[in-house]
Amino acid sequence: MDFNVLTLLIYGVFIAFACFISVCIVVIITTAPYPIIHRAKEEKCFINPVSGEKHNFPTLSDPHSVHLSVVVPAYNEEVRLPPMLDECLEYLQSRPTKFKYEVIVVSDGSTDKTAQVAREYTKKYGTDIVRVLELITNRGKGGAVRLGIQNSRGAAILFADADGATKFSDLSKLEASLNLLTGADYASNPEDVSGKAAIVCGSRAHLEQEAIASRSYFRTFLMYGFHFLVWFFAVRSLRDTQCGFKLLTRKAAKVCFASMHVERWAFDVELLYIAERLKIPISEIAVNWTEIEGSKVVPVWSWLQMGRDLFLIWLRYRIGAWKLADKSE
Repeated sequence: MDFNVLTLLIYGVFIAFACFISVCIVVIITTAPYPIIHRAKEEKCFINPVSGEKHNFPTLSDPHSVHLSVVVPAYNEEVRLPPMLDECLEYLQSRPTKFKYEVIVVSDGSTDKTAQVAREYTKKYGTDIVRVLELITNRGKGGAVRLGIQNSRGAAILFADADGATKFSDLSKLEASLNLLTGADYASNPEDVSGKAAIVCGSRAHLEQEAIASRSYFRTFLMYGFHFLVWFFAVRSLRDTQCGFKLLTRKAAKVCFASMHVERWAFDVELLYIAERLKIPISEIAVNWTEIEGSKVVPVWSWLQMGRDLFLIWLRYRIGAWKLADKSE
């Protein structure tokens, strides 16, 4: 009897191993090592709403021409977007006139008036300051951030959520950390910072106990489960990978997004996993954050999707199905 059980156990382990190897082979055969990004012609330009003229976006391969680019991914955000843009632009306008910046709103296949609302800001501030990238179909937050960043002009690039949950003036905290990581101030020496790789992540980790107190036991369990999966499969140097307030140098953005495949909620994890693998300096800075109604994250379903993506990120890089871009490029 014991012999039969042991035999079945051995066969079970062998079959499981064979299945895993088969899956790995299929993944390698069917997966492109680097992301393949398709864009419609209309998605490569922005509109001047005053003249009606279309202008081509620059690319990340071009030299920087402003100090800071702010990329705002937005899906059906006609209500939450205006307060965020008002706070963002008011803060940036308070800076010295020599500080050049732009805000790129990426309407991610929105079916409401997100793009029209954003273009009202273009009318007010001009196309040199506010530009709208309107995607034809919904790609996911990661896909929207990637395309916005690829069309940025900044020596440093911030991507910030459209809900305005993070106090925008906390950008100064991220900038101070970026200065330490790069050894230069991008406001006065953008050339020095643009060519160095570094990432600063806004963090809500200090608010964790407060969040636990206001959440159900089930949501708290899911939160801790997700944090464990992130630590186990991907990123171990940060406590909060999902805060939508991250500042990158132009080089870091170019290198990391050249490798990034995930276009949905788990894209932050892959971005930071790539940065860790390439030994790009990363810091985590506490920011002021307030939960805003209207979140697009469906607690159970979205976290299940992210859990699946975390495992696939680990597997695909581990078996060589996904490759990392050369940091020196």
